[in-house]
Amino acid sequence: MKLRSNDKPELPDGQRRLAVLIDADNAQASIIEGLLAEIARYGVATVKRIYGDWTSTHASRWKDPLLKYSINPVQQFPYTKGKNATDSAMIIDAMDLMYTGRFDGFCIVSSDSDFTRLAQRLREEGLMVFGFGEKKTPESFVAACDKFVYTEVLLPEVIVSAPVAAKAKPKASGKKPVATVTPNMEVAASKSVHAALPLNLIRQAIEEDSDEEGWANLSGVGSYLTKLRPDFDPRLYGFKKLSDLFKQSKQFFIVEERGTAGSSAKSIYVKVV
Repeated sequence: MKLRSNDKPELPDGQRRLAVLIDADNAQASIIEGLLAEIARYGVATVKRIYGDWTSTHASRWKDPLLKYSINPVQQFPYTKGKNATDSAMIIDAMDLMYTGRFDGFCIVSSDSDFTRLAQRLREEGLMVFGFGEKKTPESFVAACDKFVYTEVLLPEVIVSAPVAAKAKPKASGKKPVATVTPNMEVAASKSVHAALPLNLIRQAIEEDSDEEGWANLSGVGSYLTKLRPDFDPRLYGFKKLSDLFKQSKQFFIVEERGTAGSSAKSIYVKVV
């Protein structure tokens, strides 16, 4: 197996080796499937640890996901009431893992600003930092990450189904059947309301990467947007991909697909109207 300069085993496909550290006190178990799928876009999670007080009933909701996704639970007792010992344990472990030199990046799953300095320190070491937290996450932590993903976009899709009809004929009350409300119904309401497009930000990204005629490559625009705003995510505005955002916003942008010589692959270019 090929070794890098620091004797770190290189993955066959050149993907990043990532350490995933989850704050169980500050994250919902319902995001785990979407979270790991999102992390797979950035690299391979070679370490997966979750921190919390596993003697409390609050952490019981994580039991099944831990077994299903092979996440290592780390016990942390609350030594002092009102103080978060979990954060300290995560930070200490992150520094220990950093000094092994075995990782290309870290995924910190929490909405707590206490991890701001940790993210800064990891980046100073030349490592990528991917943050995951709720929309209430302080801006300081968001800005300290290379990329930040709001966990609201990682929640499973909501399915609302009507109850199975009983064999007996319903009484003629004139009322319509009531739809079954799933546990994630509240999530559906929040996901149906999308934030307004940050047009000035997007225009700035296009201008920065554009040629003399104003055309910019979509990949370059996406990279610049992330540099400007680590938490920029087209899913926050109702679009699955960045290309969908541009294609469905024709009143603001022009989209053009261009082929490359000797290849069937096409690149997407965008321009401000």
